[in-house]
Amino acid sequence: MENVHLVPEEEDDDLYTGYNDYNPTFDSEDLNNDVGFQQAVRTSHGRRPPMTAKYPGTAIGGRPIGTAYGSRMPVGTAMGRPMTGAVQDGAARPMTAVRAAGYSSSIARGSVFDPLGQSKGPAPPLEKQNEDTPEEKIKILEKKVNDLIEESCLAHAHGDLQLSLEKAKEAGRKERALVRQREQTGTADHINLDLTYSVLFNLANQYASNDMYTEALNTYQVIVKNKMFNNAGRLKVNMANIYFKQKNYTKAIKFYRMALDQISNAHNAMRIKIMQNIGVVFIHMGQYSDAITSFEYIMSENPNIKTGFNLILCYYAIGDRERMKKAFQKLICVPLGIDDEDKYIPANDDPHANMVIEAIKNDKLHQMERDRKALAEKYIMTSAKLIAPAIESSFAAGFDWCVDMVKGSQYVELANDLEINKAITYLRQRDFKQAVETLKMFEKKDSRVKSAAATNLSFLYFLEKDYDQADRYAELAMSADRYNPAALINKGNTVFVKEDYEKAAEFYKEALRNDSSCTEALYNLGLTYKRLGRLDEALDCFLKLHAILRNSAQVMYQLANLYEMLEDPHQAIEWLMQLTSVTPTDAQVLAKLGDLYDNEGDKSQAFQYYYESYRYFPSNISVIEWLGAYYIDTQFCEKAIQYFERATLIQPTQVKWQLMVASCYRRSGNYQKALETYKDIHRKFPENVECLRFLVRLCTDMGLKEVQDYATKLKKVEKMKEIREQRVRSGRESSARGRREGSAGSGSSSSPINTPPLRASVSRSEAKYSPVLQQGRDSGQSNHGTSAKGERLSVKLKTLPGSNEPYEASTQQEIDASYVDPLGPQMQRPKTAARKRTEEDEFADEELGDDLLPE
Repeated sequence: MENVHLVPEEEDDDLYTGYNDYNPTFDSEDLNNDVGFQQAVRTSHGRRPPMTAKYPGTAIGGRPIGTAYGSRMPVGTAMGRPMTGAVQDGAARPMTAVRAAGYSSSIARGSVFDPLGQSKGPAPPLEKQNEDTPEEKIKILEKKVNDLIEESCLAHAHGDLQLSLEKAKEAGRKERALVRQREQTGTADHINLDLTYSVLFNLANQYASNDMYTEALNTYQVIVKNKMFNNAGRLKVNMANIYFKQKNYTKAIKFYRMALDQISNAHNAMRIKIMQNIGVVFIHMGQYSDAITSFEYIMSENPNIKTGFNLILCYYAIGDRERMKKAFQKLICVPLGIDDEDKYIPANDDPHANMVIEAIKNDKLHQMERDRKALAEKYIMTSAKLIAPAIESSFAAGFDWCVDMVKGSQYVELANDLEINKAITYLRQRDFKQAVETLKMFEKKDSRVKSAAATNLSFLYFLEKDYDQADRYAELAMSADRYNPAALINKGNTVFVKEDYEKAAEFYKEALRNDSSCTEALYNLGLTYKRLGRLDEALDCFLKLHAILRNSAQVMYQLANLYEMLEDPHQAIEWLMQLTSVTPTDAQVLAKLGDLYDNEGDKSQAFQYYYESYRYFPSNISVIEWLGAYYIDTQFCEKAIQYFERATLIQPTQVKWQLMVASCYRRSGNYQKALETYKDIHRKFPENVECLRFLVRLCTDMGLKEVQDYATKLKKVEKMKEIREQRVRSGRESSARGRREGSAGSGSSSSPINTPPLRASVSRSEAKYSPVLQQGRDSGQSNHGTSAKGERLSVKLKTLPGSNEPYEASTQQEIDASYVDPLGPQMQRPKTAARKRTEEDEFADEELGDDLLPE
């Protein structure tokens, strides 16, 4: 007990106050007389080695004394106070109240305070889980199923529908294997229903995306019939959508209504969408009254633009004028829920606020607002154009009513666009005077509308070939909006027809600077360079245009024509071959291919394309001429007869075709038929010298009596011909103005008489590509004569033979198979007879509509 230190009584802050109050039972003075205690000391428990403490404490420094119950209890002090801890070597009593925070007062001297135990080093590695247990296998399999579902959804998002379906099927197989494994391990109660639902739902979606509608419906049925899936009835909407795609409208209505019954009123937005689908199905079924019921309910509960437009369509279908007006008024009153555009205009010089406005000006939210507004404007414009002719006695009055309604709504800027559409409607009705008057009303409007109206007026006057007025309104459109590419194109076109190509090119270039995607300006610029002889720059323009318009037949033809002018026939043939893939039945393209192959000396390929051209358009004289000459050259005169007979039908006043028919009969040895043909020609053309010569020769060889009559007629005709030639020569010599006139014939007995050239090369206007394209003429060059690889096929027209020629003397005249530029939006066939174009013809091929509006 000598190590026990008592706290002095005079200290006020005694931490151990009250510890001297103890039960006398715990007094240790009589322990020597306690038999039980002494017996316990003598046992093996009492003979334990004594406790050696490093620090002296307030209790006994030796081993604790066991009680009769075998438990170790510290021995009380000599004064009878129970011990509260083993204090050694004068150390303070340990503070156990803060041990939970990691603090302990009974620590070794020199140690550092480390409540988190960081000085002990890293924690030992975790033991590896045993993957062979059934529960671990189930968890791994569930993770694989979830990964497959995710991969399937990602593949569908990337457009790989086949891969997404395969992943969905694999997920279904693994999920079924997972269910079987749980049943085998006796944990069927823990089946993950959410995972099963996800697998089936994804599989049904992938089936529907791959147009496997039967499989998709079967999968949806599995989900819907399983009562363990919550809210599975909503999937009947998806089933109804599939029936709608299959055009099974009755079942689609049924399933939409079943889904509607299973959706509570709390999900009003979903119910509205389903009812909208029901109305659309009724429209497809032609039940407009039922569709109107659905749409009217939606417009009363939650109006939207699409439903209002559909409602107008239904009223239009049943012809209800008054309800059309009311529906249009409801449509323009539908709130869009977007902010005002003024929000994006900087209001002050605050740089921070301006930066924020610039950041949100083109963000996704603003883009969505613009798209929503553009869609609403599109529906309103379409509705107005639809109902305007139906709601009033005339479409003009109907347009005026729609304009008045729009002016009083939030779409006031659409009123001017409706007025322009009114003018376009006049154009469609060929009422050009009213269209011009309507457009002239916009001369005092704001700059945007004035520019659009002036552009359309310039277009109209250009079509009427009133180039001064077209130029005036093009200037007005440019002054109202200098950045209007359509106005610049119109101005360039008016300069183009005046053959000021350099200035026209500048206007086209400016239009391209304002709108780099303006294909009309690029096309016209290429034509301008072509006129200027800058073929490489023209080729560059059309190559750029081809990159934008991959299937434009006009662009491909221009490229082929440029390569031909650059003396690169192989590239020209290549582009024409591409052109035939776009317009395989265009006779002019096929004829041009035949001409190029003929120039290259490839007669077989030339014959193939000329024959195809003739098959699609058997009235092209140049093609007929070439085919007839080809058969004559290959000694198949009988086959040539049918082509020259068709040429005779097309041009009955041209004697040369009938002479060619008679010549083919002579070459084939059918002299009797040849004689009859020449006689028929003589009756139609009694002054034709060549016909008379052949008649004299044939009658002489055949020993006919008519030979003397034909010889007499021949001499008279030749004498008259000489007299005419003498008069012509004298007239030339005496003419003061030196006018040059072509003689009626060559005066030589070995050349054709009264036989015009086989074909004159005719050039037509450039292809009208834009609504206001040029009307100038493109004198494309034709490659005539002999090529480097072979001579062109020639036609031999027979004359009266000389003394050393028994039946025929020939002169060669080459076939001109030049190709004309395509006219209008599609490739046009050449007309067989010229006629005066009427006003209707000038507008026959024009596309009047939205194309009239500026970009």
